[in-house]
Amino acid sequence: MAEKIFEFKNNPVQVALVMGSTSDWEQMKAASEILGQFEISHIVDIVSAHRTPDKMYDFSKSAIGKGYKVIIAGAGGAAHLPGMIASKTILPVIGVPVLNGALGGQDALYSIVQMPKGVPVATVGIGNATNAGLLAAQILGAFDPMLAEKLKNYRNEQEQKSLNSGIGSK
Repeated sequence: MAEKIFEFKNNPVQVALVMGSTSDWEQMKAASEILGQFEISHIVDIVSAHRTPDKMYDFSKSAIGKGYKVIIAGAGGAAHLPGMIASKTILPVIGVPVLNGALGGQDALYSIVQMPKGVPVATVGIGNATNAGLLAAQILGAFDPMLAEKLKNYRNEQEQKSLNSGIGSK
């Protein structure tokens, strides 16, 4: 998978969505979909901490200069990608532990949440790229009133779906 740009209304790309391999896309595309729902322009690329370390370092060091505001990094197994990117940028990094392998994503989760002091990485649940996309939108929404309003509407819709689900409704 070569770098792919998802642009909305000529908005600048604000989120970089990266993953260690193309096999992660099946889970990570949920982050791209939720970003698209909020019309947040973003890039998607393969950046591996182990297979393409030079690309990873270059990506991390140049992210601010490219105008990115948030990085979502999905990784399975040893899951070094989110932490290594966080070590080379001051941008917020959201780690997505990819569900795969013999340990069902637990190895990735532990790798991401056990970052040393001074190199924070936000973490969502195993395989939950949707929440990573939502968290990126919330970070951006803190500085964008129109996006904040879209997020409020999204939450209201979620509440209504829950209330109308038939369970517990009158």
